[in-house]
Amino acid sequence: MNTQELIITWATPVFFLLIGIELLVAKLRGREAYAGNDAINSIGLGVISQLVGVFSKLLTIGIYAWCVGHLALFALPENNLLVWVGALLLYDFCYYWLHRCGHRVNILWAAHVVHHQSERYNLSTALRQTGSGALLGWLFYLPMALLGVPLKVFVIVALIDLLYQFWVHTEQIGRLGWFDRVFCSPSNHRAHHAVNDRYLDRNYGGILIVWDRLFGTFVEEDDTDPPVYGTRSPLRSWNPLWANAEVYWHTAVDAWHARHWRDKLLVWLKPPGWRPADVAARYPKPVFVMPSERFDPPLSRLLKLYVLVQFALLLGMTTQFLGMAGTASLPALLGYATYLVAGLCVLGALMEGRRWAPWAEGVRVLATAAVPLLSGRWFGVGHLDGHIALAIALVFGLSALVLPWLGGLRAPAPLRHDAAPG
Repeated sequence: MNTQELIITWATPVFFLLIGIELLVAKLRGREAYAGNDAINSIGLGVISQLVGVFSKLLTIGIYAWCVGHLALFALPENNLLVWVGALLLYDFCYYWLHRCGHRVNILWAAHVVHHQSERYNLSTALRQTGSGALLGWLFYLPMALLGVPLKVFVIVALIDLLYQFWVHTEQIGRLGWFDRVFCSPSNHRAHHAVNDRYLDRNYGGILIVWDRLFGTFVEEDDTDPPVYGTRSPLRSWNPLWANAEVYWHTAVDAWHARHWRDKLLVWLKPPGWRPADVAARYPKPVFVMPSERFDPPLSRLLKLYVLVQFALLLGMTTQFLGMAGTASLPALLGYATYLVAGLCVLGALMEGRRWAPWAEGVRVLATAAVPLLSGRWFGVGHLDGHIALAIALVFGLSALVLPWLGGLRAPAPLRHDAAPG
């Protein structure tokens, strides 16, 4: 486990503690800040982002390390305070442009859209991260490598910038006066996540909102026009793989249908929502209307509890996965990651009321119970302690026994939607 993964792993309990505090504060104020299905989906997408991060180090860190070692114009010391402060400012500046392009270039939006899909705005939204951002995001930080910012400094300031942005994803903190004029704050970032015309594609700053003021992308939150969250093409799914793939898929379909090669390229490079004229004429899409409902398929109370328990178990396994990332073989890591992602997808299908989901979940928990007990092995663990294997078998075997009694084998009821805030 590298330094970044280690810090994020240790920070995770703090994240959940703050989520609990936010939930308590909201309840004391009589507000509905969370929905279980939405929070599970958001945190699950954060899990997938961390899993992908284990395999994408070559892009996120490897290329940077090579560039700073071979192409740097200066040899900046990593023990100089000014280097650290300058690197943090420069990272935040590069992040501003990555973030801005992530809203204005469709292929970058295809990755970033994951963070905006939630129709609620709370601290779990901060954990909702893309699984494909590493494909192109590293390009925006190459100027730091060319200037000679040491790898260690780059990794740490990147983590500081990321961790800072956690707390701004809340509706429980109001305006902060002068702070809102200088820094990214909850008020500024609420506006960024909104689909209202007033707020669309504004407030890109990570730590500093000064960049938005300098480059004309700042907007102040207006109490007369409360932010409505989500995207202008709602996801309406709890499937984390589809959440990561939806814009790529729709863009690829438009590119396939486009008659001209120029349009097949431009559909990836133009702003989100742009479509070739011939494609838009043959395959029209409905005009955007401000949403008044949230996606919220019905689920029995017991099945909600079951999903929550299984999700907690998957989170525990994810912690183990990250802990063994530096020592386990690549096949073991790939197998474990596949298992975890599949588990998140099945839980998402359960929350959507899919007919096949209870059967898929039954297969998953039975296999999880049987394999460690019969083989004495687990992903990356060659000789599993017998007591641990028995405990896993009991927990997941019991899960398989109770599943049919939770309402999971019934035909799904019609979708229900809760009214969004006005």
